[in-house]
Amino acid sequence: MSRICELTAKGRMVGNNVSHANNKTKRLFLPNLQNVTLMSDVLGRSVRLRVSMNGLRCVEHVGGLDNWLIKTKAEKLSDGAVKLKREIKKKIAAAETPAAAPAAA
Repeated sequence: MSRICELTAKGRMVGNNVSHANNKTKRLFLPNLQNVTLMSDVLGRSVRLRVSMNGLRCVEHVGGLDNWLIKTKAEKLSDGAVKLKREIKKKIAAAETPAAAPAAA
């Protein structure tokens, strides 16, 4: 399983451990990934994702998973998140179309 956030595409970074004697050795900085269950209001179901804690804070700041997926570009999202984004957009479009037709009749 790759260590990449499914929502923010945050991955591992490479850097150096620097000792007191200024010796440098390579090391990895891994994102703080957690398995999280997020609720989708539009779809009415919960979704399991592997998300960095920074990504989770961003999702909460924007107002939920649905808002985050709609505003984020598909290139940044994982394959599963892109499918989820398509489902949400389709459900929103379906909800808007029938609501306008009965009002006109």
